[in-house]
Amino acid sequence: MTAVQSSGPLRIGNASGFYGDRFSAVREMLTGGPLDVLTGDYLAELTMLILGRDRMKDPNRGYAKTFLRQMAENLALAKEKGVKIVANAGGLNPAGLAAALRELNLDVKIAHVEGDDLIARADELGFENPLTANAYLGAWGIAECLNAGADVVVTGRVTDASVIVGPAAAHFGWARDDYDALAGAVVAGHVIECGTQATGGNYAFFREQPIGVPGFPIAEIHADGSSVITKHPGTGGVVNTGTVTAQLLYEITGARYANPDVTSRFDTLTLTQEGPDRVRISGVRGEAPPPTLKVCLNRLGGFRNETTFVLTGLDIEEKAALVRDQLETALKPHPPADIRWTLARTDHADADTEERASALLHVAVKDSDPKVAGRAFSGAAIELALASYPGFHVTAPPSDASPYGVYTASYVDAGEVPHLAVLPDGQRIDIPRAAETSLLSEVDEPALPEPLPDGPVRRVPLGRVIGARSGDKGGNANLGVWVRSEQAWRWLVHRLTVAEFRLLLPETHDLTVTRHLLPNLWAMNFVVEDILGEGVASQARFDPQAKALGEWLRSREIDVPEGLL
Repeated sequence: MTAVQSSGPLRIGNASGFYGDRFSAVREMLTGGPLDVLTGDYLAELTMLILGRDRMKDPNRGYAKTFLRQMAENLALAKEKGVKIVANAGGLNPAGLAAALRELNLDVKIAHVEGDDLIARADELGFENPLTANAYLGAWGIAECLNAGADVVVTGRVTDASVIVGPAAAHFGWARDDYDALAGAVVAGHVIECGTQATGGNYAFFREQPIGVPGFPIAEIHADGSSVITKHPGTGGVVNTGTVTAQLLYEITGARYANPDVTSRFDTLTLTQEGPDRVRISGVRGEAPPPTLKVCLNRLGGFRNETTFVLTGLDIEEKAALVRDQLETALKPHPPADIRWTLARTDHADADTEERASALLHVAVKDSDPKVAGRAFSGAAIELALASYPGFHVTAPPSDASPYGVYTASYVDAGEVPHLAVLPDGQRIDIPRAAETSLLSEVDEPALPEPLPDGPVRRVPLGRVIGARSGDKGGNANLGVWVRSEQAWRWLVHRLTVAEFRLLLPETHDLTVTRHLLPNLWAMNFVVEDILGEGVASQARFDPQAKALGEWLRSREIDVPEGLL
């Protein structure tokens, strides 16, 4: 992929939104229609922990083994069709994955990008004994590999959008300071990197059109950085301004979205429905990137265990109090460091099935000692079987304790992190840090539109009016909401304040909540700090990745102007 100035779009598809996504997607994308590049995102915060534990068992592991199997089945086809492959499946060992790909003995040129792994320098950089420590690199190492003729580029921890930005920058010959074009590619990359979430997967308004099994997304990127989001013809799902908006809001904070190569202004973009399953993204403005790189740190936090007591029929609260007191008394000689109880009142009065008559009392424990969280807890819980509330049983008996991880984010000066492109011939190219940087700051809150005039209202679930998508960033939850008319926006922006948000979601009442407005999308994003404790791997909450937080918000009832219904 030699750098060229091209008037036509570069068609970049995605075939993986996480480690464990649909295995057949690579072949589906290669056979479903024309592509220039096929990308895959295999790395999440939790995935880095999983790969770290793999590497502890075998230093030669640490990459996404699924990707290697996918390439064994499909790389010859990609070569035949002239499709380049770019993926972050290298995880903690991109060189090892590149070597494994060469052992497939196919006539392809393999390159990789490394330098993100900072574990050997953890003490020097002030990290506290992590299992993994990986900086988020940008797109220019990928571009260097492609310009050197690579057919496949695998990376370690790059930003999710970088696997899309790199091919676009190489193809169109962008300069490091072509910020608007780069920002447009970052936005396109952000939309397609989570796979089918852009084509109707996990979509709030899924009842409005058939979803089936959604096809994976494609970004047709143009030389100016504008793009059209689409999918192969005949595949399931849908691409419309709603599905694209939902993904734009996913796991961001405010209007400035920082990447190592450019900061994209999400408050400048425009979405246009160009036709069936075709949404144009245009007008994205870019700024110089920040001077620091984010570092994903995972460490082993200790050991956890859990069980769920089933409480049936009458006196649910009293039964819960009895078993809780009994178990905590039994654990008193050596109590776990952390014990959490959650009572889910799933029971119904005068129920016609036993299951509908039952509530669930969940208890989870954590401790640094696997014996305390393991045998001591499990034994104490099961020993109550004939000595507690009437109807005692559990959904599954507790077992041995399992290790859990803790995620934290740190930041280091970009100059502290090597960024190396290892070309197909083995040559190692240093990628310089950005020459121009700018400290990241919040965008001034935009002027609010005039509120709707007073009129009749009806109490309905908020989801009758708004869409939502939520997710995790470390211990924080992001919850993006949007509406589909200017009238609804005029109502929402005045009605759904931080105070109202806390009232609707009482679990956020004592937490720091920040609201970010994106009037160009008739959208806002709420960041809820520390609701997920020490991150998804610590399993601190019923919904540890906050995936359904938005749907909870949509289910809450509120007075809505009748004109919006």
